[in-house]
Amino acid sequence: MSDLMLEPTTLASAAAAAVASVWVFRKARQRLELSLAKAPTLGGHVRWAQRIARQIPGYSYDATRWFQLDDAPMTVVQQRRDGLQRLGQALRSSSPHTLALTEQAEPYLPDLQFTRRYRVPFQFREVFLQHVPITSFWASSQGNQLIDADGKAYWDVTGSYGLNVLGTDFYKTCTQEGVALTDSLGPVLGSYHPCVLDNVQRLCALSGMEEVSFHMSGTEAVMQAVRLARYHTRRRKVVRFAGAYHGWWDDVQPGPGNPNKPAANTLTLREGHANTLRVLRKRNDIACVLINPLQSMHPNGAAPSDSTLVANERKAAYDREQHTRWLQELRQVCTERGIALIFDEVFMGFRLGVGGAQQYFGVQADMVTYGKTLGGGLPVGVVCGKRAWMQRYRDDRPADICFARGTFNAHPYVMGAMNVFLRQLDTPAVQQLYANSSAVWSERLQRINAALADAGYPVRFAGMETVWALLFDAPSRYNWLLQFYLREQGVALSWVGTGRWVFNLSYTDAEFDQLTACVLRACAQMQLDGWWWTPPGVDAKTIKRSVLRELLQHRWGA
Repeated sequence: MSDLMLEPTTLASAAAAAVASVWVFRKARQRLELSLAKAPTLGGHVRWAQRIARQIPGYSYDATRWFQLDDAPMTVVQQRRDGLQRLGQALRSSSPHTLALTEQAEPYLPDLQFTRRYRVPFQFREVFLQHVPITSFWASSQGNQLIDADGKAYWDVTGSYGLNVLGTDFYKTCTQEGVALTDSLGPVLGSYHPCVLDNVQRLCALSGMEEVSFHMSGTEAVMQAVRLARYHTRRRKVVRFAGAYHGWWDDVQPGPGNPNKPAANTLTLREGHANTLRVLRKRNDIACVLINPLQSMHPNGAAPSDSTLVANERKAAYDREQHTRWLQELRQVCTERGIALIFDEVFMGFRLGVGGAQQYFGVQADMVTYGKTLGGGLPVGVVCGKRAWMQRYRDDRPADICFARGTFNAHPYVMGAMNVFLRQLDTPAVQQLYANSSAVWSERLQRINAALADAGYPVRFAGMETVWALLFDAPSRYNWLLQFYLREQGVALSWVGTGRWVFNLSYTDAEFDQLTACVLRACAQMQLDGWWWTPPGVDAKTIKRSVLRELLQHRWGA
């Protein structure tokens, strides 16, 4: 009798165990699929990247080893010593007032302190900054040149973080005319200047979307797009791709640089891979996928920066057809699974064309974020989206809202400058620039690479329209120095160095030829000073192993 009474309990226990086993199996399978969808680099494993970054020790090469890390002969070492001394003196004498401004301002500006120190690999920093000054002030701009406080002109390939698509003179006009357009209203916040109606109609036509919201920065725009995706899907997970930048807030900027642990609701997956599509198809907790079109130059890799340049393994390439196919597959999966596909065009918006990446790749997103250039030179962030994704309330649940507001959203002066910018897009001169852009910049890329090859310099460019990266074919620990030789020759790069050249569409052939001549002169001096001397049998892997040994020795004395 007792055996019969225990039987239901035994069956219930067995059933519970079976259910638990199935649950564990499913979770394990899901975890495995997620792991297989991550990029096989530290960029794809942000927790490990963050842990490892915290263990990297700070150390500096002394004044002797600094010049002969590759065991160069003494004749080459002396060339390098003389070259660095001459370079530093040339930069000091050309811009003494600009240098004084930089040195006086640096103690007050954390941004300036950071960028000054992280222009070069940290091991070289101490000795280098003793020899070579770095300036960070511009007094004016004229055409495609920036002019420092000493009156020295430089060709501008900084791109102003992506803002400068059509030339600084163009944005001066937008700003001046925009302020004049809205000046009678002034900085009245909370409502709209009449030009806003024209702005939203033009933005909807350009983006193929139905509604628009204004914000104060590109980071804010991405934050709002993600919030709307979560609101409408009732899901929490955000998918970003390894190496991509979407602003500096925690959910989309995990890993090194963020003092917090990676957000639990953020998945960093591998762009362009079938395993990622498999994860998107099977999971029910993904609200949105973020795409940065710029990543098609270096999928699953961070933007190339000279501060991390320890060998010649920097990679950048661009395959438009392949990336288009990937985006088409991604679009289909997101549609099937009810996932919001968000194009982050804060950097690349209006650079690939008036219709942006959607037009360029022939794939429509659910929401698009813009910034930078769209403000006509003034700060702005914008979300354009389909009505189903943009609505911030539910009529059947009046307290269930998705709040978003900012003090300076739709500031009249910004809206005025935006209106001038958008109207200028319809002018024949700007339309002609866009019509010829791909052919012009493809030919210029080939032309400068041919000039570099003919001269025998171990460098070449890879590019996506007007955004280029300089690649090094010499396995050298000193490649990062080229940015300062370029500076001497009158080329202004952003603080990340030679890894990001951002041109604008207004460059003429004559101006580009002058810039090319500057690049060739910089390379000639770099070579003359011995920085591209390479010992026999050394390649990028050899150098990376050497750096790894250094790190281990300074961290653990291994």
